[in-house]
Amino acid sequence: MLARDVPALTDIELARRIGLRDPAAVRWMTTRNNQRLFRTAWSILGNRAEAEDAVQSGYVRAFAAIGSFAGQSSLDTWLTRIVINEALGRARAARRRRARLDADSITDLDAYRERLMNGSIEPAAPDASLAIKQMRAMLEAAITRLPGEFRTVFVMRDVEGMSVEEVAGALDIPPGTVKTRLHRARRRLRDLLAPDLRASLVGAFPFAGEHCATLTERVVALLCEAPDG
Repeated sequence: MLARDVPALTDIELARRIGLRDPAAVRWMTTRNNQRLFRTAWSILGNRAEAEDAVQSGYVRAFAAIGSFAGQSSLDTWLTRIVINEALGRARAARRRRARLDADSITDLDAYRERLMNGSIEPAAPDASLAIKQMRAMLEAAITRLPGEFRTVFVMRDVEGMSVEEVAGALDIPPGTVKTRLHRARRRLRDLLAPDLRASLVGAFPFAGEHCATLTERVVALLCEAPDG
């Protein structure tokens, strides 16, 4: 199948092509979802490296089970649920590790790695001003301080732009719960941020360019180039 034909496929047809390990279909699906899935995983894990690993693992798990996709929800929502479960599993494992480390008074290596990773984030565009960079950093810091359940809903709804129904479907919670958590998250952020900072949300938590392309190619290599068996 030619790459230009893939966007016209229905979700069922796209799932079938992914099941056949069509590189064009896999590349289209990952490129279309990378940023939203990364942001969602980060909202749960609070760690960029762990979030990227969770997305990649979620892709592999989802595409291995692509034959079970029945079209009852959109393929994007189905994939988001799998990545959420992957991230939640990692978060639980991290809490267990931290409990063991705390018991022995050992430094949490995940926190140290996150500090190191902050120095390797893709730089902003050359014409981005220092003020914009600072505002985005303030936004990320404020959102990080939200309780986990509020942070995930806020990132999916306000940062990624998913609808209330899409968020509810992905998290398997009622739409009313999504609205309540979103309201509480926004109210907490208003206490932390000046109104003019909220306009910077669109560019927060970047996962594009080289990072996005690299993740896509890794998934294509794993699923389309590895020998069967």
